[in-house]
Amino acid sequence: MDILPSRQGFLKLPPEDAVGYEDARAVIVPFGLEASVSYGGGTSRGPQAMIDASPELELFDETLWCEPYRYLNLVTLPPLKRLETIAQTLDAAEAVIEQLLVDGKFPMTFGGEHSITAGTIRPFARRYPDLAILHFDAHADLRDGYMGEHYSHAAALRRCIDDDKVQGRGEHLTLVSCGIRNISASEIPFYEANKHRIHIYWGKDMASWNVREIVEHLRGRHVYLTFDVDGLDASLMSATGTPEPGGLFWADAMAIIRAASEVCTIVGADVNELAPIDGFHCYDFLAAKLAYKIMSYALYSSPTHDA
Repeated sequence: MDILPSRQGFLKLPPEDAVGYEDARAVIVPFGLEASVSYGGGTSRGPQAMIDASPELELFDETLWCEPYRYLNLVTLPPLKRLETIAQTLDAAEAVIEQLLVDGKFPMTFGGEHSITAGTIRPFARRYPDLAILHFDAHADLRDGYMGEHYSHAAALRRCIDDDKVQGRGEHLTLVSCGIRNISASEIPFYEANKHRIHIYWGKDMASWNVREIVEHLRGRHVYLTFDVDGLDASLMSATGTPEPGGLFWADAMAIIRAASEVCTIVGADVNELAPIDGFHCYDFLAAKLAYKIMSYALYSSPTHDA
């Protein structure tokens, strides 16, 4: 795999802290797909905005009490290119993620719109019969396509669990969705027919959430984590195509991700739907820090670490 020079990649590390692809544990995959957005635009610039903000992160993690990047051995791939159709682009992304898994890496994809997940999930679904998805979002994303596009961002999770491209494994996937506060009438029949494997934790009920109950669905399983930044409250994350009130705050999300990392094996992740706003770097920084925290919780381990 070709990788970017360390000074151009996530965290923009100096050469003395850089590693090569062979020694990397986590690989950043910039995938700025923007093809089916239906309100605000700009997701194509999300991956680079996260990379540009990342040098400002404090590398020491006060929760894990270490500098996780030294354990992650991060490298960054060149941006994935959009092909003629979304379907073709997702096929190309699938091939990249498959190779990363063959090479024993942890793929961390930066979107781009949420439709990316329908491609990045496929190699995991083939590899792990017990795969579950931990999903943060304002929207259920269970439409059967939207505005004529089968792989629309509004159908992202539906395509993860019912698409032929997951080669029959989708029907066995468990989906745990957190922060949902928008679902269309057209999604309800599919949701109600699949309640045995789709567990929605509604934003309206956040005050009564039990984090341990949420992550219990994931216990002992391999988990793919997908985080649409509009899952966060609009007062915290406005730089997204469909900002919504009533969402998660930072501590809410961190509590779930950390608790999940203690009961399951997070094998890959994506952060998507950042649409940068010029001059408002706080949103780019938040998304970059979110990605760093996800990788840190997923991959950091120490016999002296009190989980």
